[in-house]
Order: sequence, then C-alpha cells, then structure tokens
Amino acid sequence: MAKPRYWAVGAAWGGKEHHDAEWVKLGIWILGWDEGPQYEKAQQIRPGDRIAIKRIRGKGKGKGSEGIKVMHLGIVKGQIADCDRPTFTVDWVATNLDRDVVDSTFLASIHGPFDYEDDGIPKIFCL
Repeated sequence: MAKPRYWAVGAAWGGKEHHDAEWVKLGIWILGWDEGPQYEKAQQIRPGDRIAIKRIRGKGKGKGSEGIKVMHLGIVKGQIADCDRPTFTVDWVATNLDRDVVDSTFLASIHGPFDYEDDGIPKIFCL
C-alpha cells in the first residue's frame, strides 16, 4: 500500500458558506471549484490519503489571518466519478476539533500533497 499523503482543505465556499458539518454527516468532501489549478490539485487525491478541513483564523481571506483552525480529520476512501466538482468519500475519524494552528498560512481551498514529516503537518494531523 502506498504511503498516505496529507492535504489541508477548506469547506467554506466564498469564504462564508461553511459546509463542513453537513459533509462530515454525509462522509464526503467537495472542492468548490470545477476548473483551474485547485481543481487540478484535487484530482491528485487518492484513497488512503489524509485530509484535514481547516478554517482561516482572524479576519479571513488572508487579510489579517492568524493561521488556521483544524476542524475535522479524515481518511479518503475514494472519489465519486459523476460529479461536476471533485467529490470524495471520507471516513471522518476526528471531528469538531477546533484546533488552532497559528503558524500556518494555508489560505487557499486545497494544499498538498504533503508527507507527514513536512513542516507543520504533524501539528495539523496529530490525534
């Protein structure tokens, strides 16, 4: 089995519509883009990868950001093929964490892939 890769992802479309509570209940994660570089990056996610839904701390959208809050941790089970946007099934193993990661600058919808040893990743994914 391949070594898992790690992804930090958002769940607030437009920076305001938070979908994470609904997605955790449904066991999914959906990227809010249907084209472009973030879409291409999401296509690299594979089963077994680890995923963290994060929120921007502070004023949001990078203006006065104080890092991120890690909300949920999961293991990707697969991708649903017949969707306009990248949609993944996820086994959410830790939810409602609300963990501050002050030194993070993950402001886009998707960041990764990372190895566990990469700078800052253990702070995000520790259980």
